[in-house]
Amino acid sequence: MSSLPKLPLPTPSMGVAAYDEERRLRLAGDSRCRENFELYKRSQRDPDIRYLPIKLDIENVSRCNFRCTMCQVSEWPKGKRAEDMSLADFKALIDEQYGLVEIKLQGMGEPTLGAPAVFDMIRYARERHIWVRTVTNASLLHLKDNYRHMVDCDPNEIQISIDGATKEVFESIRKGSVFEMVVENTARLNAYCREQNVTRTKMWTVVQHNNAHQLPDLVELAARLGFTSMVFSLDIGDWGNNVDWHDRNKQISVDDVSMASAEKLIARGHELGVTVAFWNIAAKYGAKAKSELCPWPFERAYVASDLRVVPCCMIANPDTYELGMAKPFKDVWFGQTMQDFRHAHIEGRPPKVCEGCYDLE
Repeated sequence: MSSLPKLPLPTPSMGVAAYDEERRLRLAGDSRCRENFELYKRSQRDPDIRYLPIKLDIENVSRCNFRCTMCQVSEWPKGKRAEDMSLADFKALIDEQYGLVEIKLQGMGEPTLGAPAVFDMIRYARERHIWVRTVTNASLLHLKDNYRHMVDCDPNEIQISIDGATKEVFESIRKGSVFEMVVENTARLNAYCREQNVTRTKMWTVVQHNNAHQLPDLVELAARLGFTSMVFSLDIGDWGNNVDWHDRNKQISVDDVSMASAEKLIARGHELGVTVAFWNIAAKYGAKAKSELCPWPFERAYVASDLRVVPCCMIANPDTYELGMAKPFKDVWFGQTMQDFRHAHIEGRPPKVCEGCYDLE
């Protein structure tokens, strides 16, 4: 989508000021974290780095109760790849990685399948002023007051996946779902946020051929459900250049939302009190300059539920590409495999699993 750079990108649902303040508190409260962050800022994406990652994606469960048409989980036996991450392993990872200022607690699965441990994980990170974003399909929030626990453990952002404005479209994409339950649970969660006088949620829609005609309706739905921000994502990857997934998801991808259409969505959102933003990785990375490189190898990684380390969330499966075991994680981060991985990016020859995110012409 060539017009994307002119359109608003997602910002933290709590606001940029809140994001900055949380980082200030994190750095002020731990001298090791502050020193690590300063090293990171001075690094200029060097291949042989001397600092720990400042961000991590941590997958608490690699299983899901949905079989979404664009997601690799739909082909996993019983929708599961590995056992859940234990609370003890999560705490050990957080304690070891003193450089963290931010985590995304979710991967290839539905985090609330790991309740109540997932709420303890969020709380443990938040007690250390680590910014926490999580993602949910909202299907289980009615169970055991999960919608309350999700807010009470104090995540900074709860991203809710809504890929259709009607039952027919929603359930055709998010196989195994019940539209009415997701809608009810989402409204319940947003209502509880209002009761607690907090802003935490963001609606996230993966735009594709099956729902592209519903974009205006999705803005209306976001308002009805109580969202104050939403994102239209044109980001459907191939899970690491998997040929089958590449062909399948290319057929359903939509990357030509016009500026005029986008501006109408933004304007209608403004009328309804919903901030509308757009996301698209089709604005690919480049290998001609350090500033154009994918930032993940130099600041972040993905730790799967079985503690295997993956380059990023666009791969999200150690069976596709693994960097090592996160016990301890620093051995992977500073290890030869990761160094070679970084060198490949800098030298303009990113691994095949990364090529889908790069413009190498």
